[in-house]
Amino acid sequence: MSDHEIEVHDGQAGRPMDNPGLEKHHPRPTDVDPQMEKRAERQVATLFGLATLLTLGFCVAYFAVPLDASFLGWQANNLALGLTIGLALLFIGMGLIHWSRTLMNDHDIAEDRHPIASTPAARESSLAALSEGGSDSGIGRRPMIRNSLLGALGVLGLPAIVALRDLGTMPAGRPSRTVWEKGMRVVNDVTGAPIKVSDIEIGQLINAEPDVLVENEEDDPDGEENLEGHDLLNAKGKAAVIVVRIDPAKINARKARQNWGIDGVLCYSKICTHVGCPISLYEQTTHHLLCPCHQSTFDLAKDGEVIFGPAARALPQLPLAVDDEGYLIAQRDFEEPVGPSFWERGGEEDRSA
Repeated sequence: MSDHEIEVHDGQAGRPMDNPGLEKHHPRPTDVDPQMEKRAERQVATLFGLATLLTLGFCVAYFAVPLDASFLGWQANNLALGLTIGLALLFIGMGLIHWSRTLMNDHDIAEDRHPIASTPAARESSLAALSEGGSDSGIGRRPMIRNSLLGALGVLGLPAIVALRDLGTMPAGRPSRTVWEKGMRVVNDVTGAPIKVSDIEIGQLINAEPDVLVENEEDDPDGEENLEGHDLLNAKGKAAVIVVRIDPAKINARKARQNWGIDGVLCYSKICTHVGCPISLYEQTTHHLLCPCHQSTFDLAKDGEVIFGPAARALPQLPLAVDDEGYLIAQRDFEEPVGPSFWERGGEEDRSA
């Protein structure tokens, strides 16, 4: 309302109308009939109780309904989860509306217009009205409704906890090894061609991967099984590596790793140990490898140790050898887990080892 507008008064300045046009108040059936009041209270509690059961049903369906099951052409698992949590929220809403329309105090309130900035007295009045509203709701004297509502809202947290399973396995359950094994060739990840030492120049970096995929003793105890499709891509992603060649005179490897390279050719995991970004930004003159995500920097001439950034541990190094045909092969798998540092680990390893 602008400064030039005035409120509607009954003819006397400063006095608002006693009745701005409110209809005569008619009591509700639940206001005059105790039996109907009790029935409405039971209906509200029933709605909240059904919401509780449906929420628990969500948790059961999450584990009990197979992902590949179908119902009338619908994906059964998604259908069960959607119906249970959707109906649970619907019944909570219906219960709250039924409660407010049939059981909470029913009276009309008229409020005069006032400046936008409330006075201290108005703020105190608002707090008093809020307190009065809580009293009017009857939540303190209707334990059936209160307890059923609290139960329905309380179990709503369970679906969120249960659904955390979709984020993947816990870190402790992740495999600590890759598909690399003794004698497996290192190949170019684009062409698939095996790599010879003579193919690599000093200062060059090659993105590479394993050539042959893993023996799966659980699925095929009598032989080897080649992975395909998604499993194949997943295995290659975890085993991705970079191959670099550095002047041997500039390599400062610890004693235990002095035979992990061939004529200055070294191999490291391509996965950053901070949050798992793929890295291949290489500075030839400094032998530093830079992660593009958060600028973690690793010194490849010094066992891949961290020299800058948030990464907590060095890049895992793959020990190399050469086969009878002169191609690079792995001596064995990485000695430590590749990828983000979700394992509990100490500080940098002792370089004197």
